[in-house]
Amino acid sequence: MKKFLSVLLVVCALTAVSCGSNKGEKKADAEVKVEAEVEVHNVEVATVAAREVVQQVVFTGNVEAEVVNNIAPQAPRRIKEIRVDVGDHVKKGDLLVSLENSALVQAQAQMNNAKIEYDRTDELYKIGGASKSEWDARRLQYEVAKSSYENLLENTTLIAPVDGIVTARNYDKGDMAGGLPVLVVEQIRPVKIMINISEGLFAKVRKGMKVFVTLEAYGDEQFAGTISRIYPTINNATRTFQAEVTIPNRDERVRPGMFARVTLPYDKFVRVVAPDRAVNKLMGSGDRYVYVLQADGTVRYTNVELGRRLDTEWEIISGLEDGQTVVVKGQTALTNGSKVNVVNK
Repeated sequence: MKKFLSVLLVVCALTAVSCGSNKGEKKADAEVKVEAEVEVHNVEVATVAAREVVQQVVFTGNVEAEVVNNIAPQAPRRIKEIRVDVGDHVKKGDLLVSLENSALVQAQAQMNNAKIEYDRTDELYKIGGASKSEWDARRLQYEVAKSSYENLLENTTLIAPVDGIVTARNYDKGDMAGGLPVLVVEQIRPVKIMINISEGLFAKVRKGMKVFVTLEAYGDEQFAGTISRIYPTINNATRTFQAEVTIPNRDERVRPGMFARVTLPYDKFVRVVAPDRAVNKLMGSGDRYVYVLQADGTVRYTNVELGRRLDTEWEIISGLEDGQTVVVKGQTALTNGSKVNVVNK
């Protein structure tokens, strides 16, 4: 009987050891299986760095001529000749229009007679042969006749007041000029653009600052300009102030009426700059984020605030620090905490 009990105890012990061993093996197998299910994603990364970034804003406006002159007589007169046409270049002092001048001949004769009488009286006055009152009267008569002649001359020969280009012609030879200017002459060397700048930049904008202008007609080509005038008051409705941009326009490629974009650099800040490939957009919102590589080989989801686009990079206002490493390729399958394997070429 004792022998039977001993054998039974041995069998039970062996069974217990066998069961415990099977449970341990199953537990180990489960742990290996869980570990095998942790996916490692291949990614490429880049290290971000801080550097000086120019701060700038873009404004829109229309190109205007520096000077616009409406060429017209003071009183209605018949046009005798128009010497220029739309698109012609003119120089200051050029004769542009001749008007009917029958009254001019008479006015010139009266001026010449008055000059002769004044000169005669002036000689007599110098030797005591004429009184001061006579001399004054002759001088006044001559000055009035001269003024009348010059006034008529200005209204029978219209002269270019500036160097420029003819941009409008409203009459033809033989028409009676009146109401509209006969010609419009615009000075387009230089040209100007009026821009409205937000109040917050009032202390940063200064006369003489350099700007860059692009025009719809010339694509991305840039034209250099300067801030030539700053208006001293703020518009209380728009909270903006006006500034005038001048472009030298020596080749006259920039023409009045063109739509312009004016880029105004106003300061420099030290900011982190990241590759544009690292920046992702959250679906359904305007939020932007990056994946930052951690020391343990995982990545962390991080929201960032963007500044300027710098060709293939973004200025980062907040969310990243100098020297951090971000994922630039392979983000599609990542989530916060994903384990990654860096495979940069």
